Amino acid sequence: MPRNGELLGVVDQRLGFGKTRVICSDKKIRVCRVPGKLRRSVSAYEGTFCIVKPWEVQSDEKGDVIYTYTRHQAALMQTKGYLKELES
Repeated sequence: MPRNGELLGVVDQRLGFGKTRVICSDKKIRVCRVPGKLRRSVSAYEGTFCIVKPWEVQSDEKGDVIYTYTRHQAALMQTKGYLKELES
C-alpha cells in the first residue's frame, strides 16, 4: 500500500524512453518515469496498477513509478475495495 506522499495509479499510456502517462488516485494525470535502480524490476504496461511518488518540483505533472502490482495482487486489492477511486 502507498505510504505518505505516494499515490495509487493506473498506467494509461506508454510514451517511450522509459516514460508513461499515469492516472493517479487524486484525479491528476502525471508523466512518470521508472527510476534507474528500479528499471529492471518494474515493468509498467497499459492497465497496470502502480504506486506513484510525485516529484517535489512539478508535483502535479510529474512523478516516479516505484512499484507495479501483478495481476493477482491487483485483483485482490480490487476485491478488498482499495481501487474504487481509480475505477471511476
